Amino acid sequence: MIVSGHQPVYLPWLGLFHKLSLCDTFVYMDTVQYLENDWNNRNRVRTPQGWSWLSVPIDRKQSTGPLLPQIVIRGHDNPSGRDFWQTQHWSTLKVNYSKAPYFRQYADRFEALYTEQHWVRLVDLCWAQFELFRELLGFNDTRIVRMSESSFDGTKDDLVLDHCVKLGGSAVVFGIQGRNYVDLSKFAAHQIRVYFQ
Repeated sequence: MIVSGHQPVYLPWLGLFHKLSLCDTFVYMDTVQYLENDWNNRNRVRTPQGWSWLSVPIDRKQSTGPLLPQIVIRGHDNPSGRDFWQTQHWSTLKVNYSKAPYFRQYADRFEALYTEQHWVRLVDLCWAQFELFRELLGFNDTRIVRMSESSFDGTKDDLVLDHCVKLGGSAVVFGIQGRNYVDLSKFAAHQIRVYFQ
């Protein structure tokens, strides 16, 4: 069995779903540390003027810690302007992609994420996007394990090794950045093959 996984990201990109397509079990690492200036709460979209950042605003005062489940979206408790970022993000997507092939086919589902939902925690928004994209891309047969509903130990490659051991994995797929921190001997000791995107 091949295991892979990734932490929550805003508007997940194709590389994440490529990893999903390569494995039998995918670990959604929704209890790891929030990464400042990373992809957890932001992503880029293409516009006629070039790349444009879409960032979900984080409320540092109301967030209760450094882990993703503890990260709160700014303005969620302000009725007068709480969802400005949602309106702005949907408008940017609609203006820049409305003429793209298949936009109309999927627009209602995407719009609902921005106009029919009120998001308090970043991890919930990221999960909803992941689930929607996974469904639309047809990855419904891959087993998904959420770390928030499981018991795993360690950090970095030790955490991924624990995923493999507890889930019965014989191989694991890391992203290309995994080469920077994976100790291959740890996996070899458990007879787990390691692959990189």
